[in-house]
Amino acid sequence: MSEQRFGEFVAVRHHGHVAELVLDRPKAMNAVSTEMARSIGAACAALAADPSVRVTVLTSSNDKAFCVGADLKERNSFTDAELVRQRPVARGAYTGVLELPMPTVAAVHGFALGGGFELALACDLIVADATTVVGLPEVSVGVIPGGGGTQLLPRRVGAARAAELVFTARRVAADEALSLGLVDRLAGDATEGALELAARIAANSPVGLRAAKRAMRLGQGLDLRAGLEVEDAAWRSVAFSGDRAEGVAAFNEKRKPEWPGE
Repeated sequence: MSEQRFGEFVAVRHHGHVAELVLDRPKAMNAVSTEMARSIGAACAALAADPSVRVTVLTSSNDKAFCVGADLKERNSFTDAELVRQRPVARGAYTGVLELPMPTVAAVHGFALGGGFELALACDLIVADATTVVGLPEVSVGVIPGGGGTQLLPRRVGAARAAELVFTARRVAADEALSLGLVDRLAGDATEGALELAARIAANSPVGLRAAKRAMRLGQGLDLRAGLEVEDAAWRSVAFSGDRAEGVAAFNEKRKPEWPGE
């Protein structure tokens, strides 16, 4: 397993075709400072440019928290001008995760609050464990979810349920989070469960995985007719690929495919 550092607080570990993006600011429970946000964005840019990565798993090095959101101690020291300048850097972290072209899985352990939960929401799937507590408490400190939460949460659980969670700023423990659809599955160990799920996903065609994600993301919110056109375009992008030829050949020859990834 190889590891690459992005600044002091972010690491990327490679497990074959699965990349693990590690939030590694344990002393601050992964509170996202300006430096950490910049590092998350840089790590995501590197992952997006790496065709060998079929799945990315977002994990934490802290045993009590996935991520507690923005670094409010740092924010408290900002002037208004500094807050304005920091905003694109903060957005870059969340959009970096959201726009990764391969499937993404968040492994949530402990607290995932505010921007921390928004990083998880930016992933395609969320695996949690019994210690998990999620929530978007921003209105309780005079702001709003600004890392995609007001847009991603309604798409995940529906408008009314998202409104209740955002307006009350309440925290939700693991079992209720699963029942509400805030997380997708519970595991004894979130990181192990997420990596196992990622390995299962990574066994499939990297070309097919990226095209399927693109079709689902671009088609969301469109009417059915327009969505089917998005799907058709994605199908055409894979229909004549090396992966498609290898997949069909492997099926007929009753063997595991060796994906060329192109």
